[in-house]
Amino acid sequence: MLVFGTLPKICFAGGMTSFLYERKIRIFDYPKFAEPFRNRIRENAEKMDSEAGIEIEFVRKRNFRKEDRVKEILASRGEQAGLVCIFSATEPCSTYKPRYNKPTGKTYLVPDDGKCLHYYFYFMDEDLGLCHVRVPTWLPCRLQVCFNGHNWLAGQLSKLGIDYRMADNAFSHIADWQRAQCISNGWEAKRIHVRLDEFARRCCPIYRDFATGYHWSVVQCEYATDIVFRKQADLQAIYENLARTAIHTVKPDNIATFLGRKLSLQFEGEMGNRFNLRSEGTRIKHTMGPVSIKLYDKFGLILRIETTVNDLTFFKHYREVEHRDGSRETKWASMQKTIYSLPALRELLEAANRRYLEFLSAIEDPRAGRNKLDKLSQPVEQEGRRYSGFNLFDAEDENLLCSIVRGEFNISGLQNKTLRRHLPELSSNQVSRLLKRLRTHGLVKKVGSTYKYYVTAFGKEVVATALKLRELVIIPQLALGLPR
Repeated sequence: MLVFGTLPKICFAGGMTSFLYERKIRIFDYPKFAEPFRNRIRENAEKMDSEAGIEIEFVRKRNFRKEDRVKEILASRGEQAGLVCIFSATEPCSTYKPRYNKPTGKTYLVPDDGKCLHYYFYFMDEDLGLCHVRVPTWLPCRLQVCFNGHNWLAGQLSKLGIDYRMADNAFSHIADWQRAQCISNGWEAKRIHVRLDEFARRCCPIYRDFATGYHWSVVQCEYATDIVFRKQADLQAIYENLARTAIHTVKPDNIATFLGRKLSLQFEGEMGNRFNLRSEGTRIKHTMGPVSIKLYDKFGLILRIETTVNDLTFFKHYREVEHRDGSRETKWASMQKTIYSLPALRELLEAANRRYLEFLSAIEDPRAGRNKLDKLSQPVEQEGRRYSGFNLFDAEDENLLCSIVRGEFNISGLQNKTLRRHLPELSSNQVSRLLKRLRTHGLVKKVGSTYKYYVTAFGKEVVATALKLRELVIIPQLALGLPR
């Protein structure tokens, strides 16, 4: 997880301009005003390294990997709580520059890019495990904190005496998996807030001069679902075919479905699949704007499904909204970037991983299609009426099946009128008969006392099987043609 800390009063040019005016400081004296704060941050870093008995390492090489150096230090010092090391490097930063408006005679600050010295404080924290804080030495001093939930969970398991083994940032063994999952789900944003404030107090004490604490917002968050195999051979037996199937069958509509979104013509973000070769193995990545779902193996033993979001406002959830006039209402709205959105975000990312896993499990097991083919294709009689089966080779049936699993229906369900948008050639009565046909074959279920329907697990398996049949068998074989 990557979290940014900003000082609300000075994190934008207008706020810093007002701050200087309140204290009767000339706008063109901004560099002179900011310099003492830079010196205090440097002095604080030197004081921290002196108290910890370490030296600040200045990073000069571009290919220097801080994580590798931290591992070397941890191997010699151990993993006890405390400051591990401090790096310094000259890197780009956000700042402001003075500007004079000749027609109005006013001076103010505008955003600017610059370079300044940055400090990287690496801690072995009692709660969060190994994490680091990046502190620029020039105002507005936007902090960056990075930590991993797996390290936090490892610390909790150690406190409770639950045996575990880790491989990098993944668990290869936990004595009590169910209890570990309950602990992971109980991660509280309030406790994280307390730890972040503590980091700010230790690493950037100048914030007290601006009368308010840091505001913490989530910039990037990854949620992983790990499937741990007992033997590497078990995962290797299915992984290659699993990856090949995923890259060929997952389409934009499917990606939107996994994320619980509606794919519209107005969507302008990046979307697609990528296949990458890494030193550790292969990786499949499905992207929709600022969100991606990845599938890869770790050490040939763990199958990981990971959803990453770089902009929390991509998701919507039911929350209280405060309007500019002070009124409040509860409605569906874009998620806020604050760390207090993490509980709702966890549920959404976990659901995305689960939908993707359900999709893969259906298309990977060839028995899923064979065992249920009769149920799908054979006619069904109900109350004296006969409802024909579905033909996966029929274009109309295929279009209908693909329509009912669209992302827009995943959360709010589908109705006659919403389904007709994707089947415009059909009347309301015709769609009603199709819905009845889908119900009798167990592909959709109706919500009691409503006109809403949801796709069943069997329905999802059928669509996955249809896509696999079309993309991996029919189209490739027809493309080859018959020999003359």
